[in-house]
Amino acid sequence: MKAVIVGAGPNGLTAAAVLARAGLAVSVLERLPTVGGAASSVTAFGDRAVIDQGAAAHPFGVISPAFDDLNLERHGLEWVHPEYPVAHPLPGGRAAFLQQDADLTAMGLGVDRAAWLRLHQPATDNPRATASSILSPLVRLPEHPLLLARLGLRGAWPASALARTVFRSGAAQALFAGSATHATLPLGHPLTSAFGIAFGGVGHSTGWPFARGGTQEISNALRRAAEEAGAKIQTEHHVADVRELSSADIVLLDLTPRQIVQIAGERLHPLYGRRLRTWHYGPAVAKLDLLLDGPVPWQDTRVERAGTVHVGGTIAEIAAAERAVAHGRMPERPFVLVTQPSSADPTRAADGSHVIWAYAHVPHAWRGDTAAVIESRIEQFAPGFRDRIIARRVNSPSDLEQWNPNLVGGAIGGGSLTGTQQLARPRLFNPYRVPLRSSAEKEQPLYVCSSSTPPGGGVHGMNGWHAAAAVLLDLGR
Repeated sequence: MKAVIVGAGPNGLTAAAVLARAGLAVSVLERLPTVGGAASSVTAFGDRAVIDQGAAAHPFGVISPAFDDLNLERHGLEWVHPEYPVAHPLPGGRAAFLQQDADLTAMGLGVDRAAWLRLHQPATDNPRATASSILSPLVRLPEHPLLLARLGLRGAWPASALARTVFRSGAAQALFAGSATHATLPLGHPLTSAFGIAFGGVGHSTGWPFARGGTQEISNALRRAAEEAGAKIQTEHHVADVRELSSADIVLLDLTPRQIVQIAGERLHPLYGRRLRTWHYGPAVAKLDLLLDGPVPWQDTRVERAGTVHVGGTIAEIAAAERAVAHGRMPERPFVLVTQPSSADPTRAADGSHVIWAYAHVPHAWRGDTAAVIESRIEQFAPGFRDRIIARRVNSPSDLEQWNPNLVGGAIGGGSLTGTQQLARPRLFNPYRVPLRSSAEKEQPLYVCSSSTPPGGGVHGMNGWHAAAAVLLDLGR
């Protein structure tokens, strides 16, 4: 059997490794010169730093069942951990910290110590089972039903309501809200608490590490795992139409709905095609990479030692910002996610300089001044920050889409989690198999393995893992 995978992002590469290991003849075709898609890195600022073009910190990469089974460490991947996985600067110069220890995290939250531990206990006590549960398709027999039920009872709440009900201090509320904001949804949206609990719980145990040398090293390790299993990978090969792949027995698409329609629209079942054409991509990110002559001068100097910094202020500020973005309005004080790779990996920047990766949540396809928005937000919690900037690299939402067409309008994650898209990605049952119109059913089957399928966005390879499993199940393997 010959399988062709279009797209060499982490999901496409994971699927390639799994299928090649199962004995299929696998080819991967990638339009860019390098593998990785949004999980890639480049040298910048006159070769003085390595910057991540997409994701930077990887709380679910380090604990991914797919990456664990493919043994990426054997293929050269090394995880590096900052002293603090997450810091959240607060008004008045202090900060709250998520530590790689639940008790230490809770101790820093004073009156909310016991409440923090109770809320995160299911994810903290069994982080690998938590990752396995939430990184799987929703419609299935759960591997850990009791754990999933405990997580579900807490996670079903809107994050803003749960935080204000459970916690008494602004520090605990803001720290929880920062993790929940990774859903890129208003904090009043149901199920946003699940993100806060999961990100916090795994952070307590396995942290939010970086890949030494850059996120590209994750993709390079996946490539080596796939090639060792026998897969062939060809870069700078653009596929404009699936009819170009007529020699393949099976085709997997590491693409989002818009690109799938572009290259396979005539073969899609009409109802499925309509679903893809009306797919909602949601809010965007505007990205800024900076080279500094020293660490960020955070008011709370401990924040310098954090890998990820949630620059959002109070829970009220975060909730207001995310609500505005969801309604297409640019907030005065947007939520900004900052990572400080140099805090854990000195190889990222030369000559004592520091590299900063940051993005702001902005409306879809926003056209404003990215650098001004992000820099002013950081400056609020780190006076004098702008004086440390040596060089900057700006990417607006349109820049991101031009570089990687899967990032439609600057949206990450393969599509919004609003409405039915939270459950049906892009359909509820057998989400990886593409329904074809009757005239195309005798042609090769199509599958989707991108972040538009469960479990959604992130550098963990689980979308490709599950898509490969669906292929092997259909083949009777």
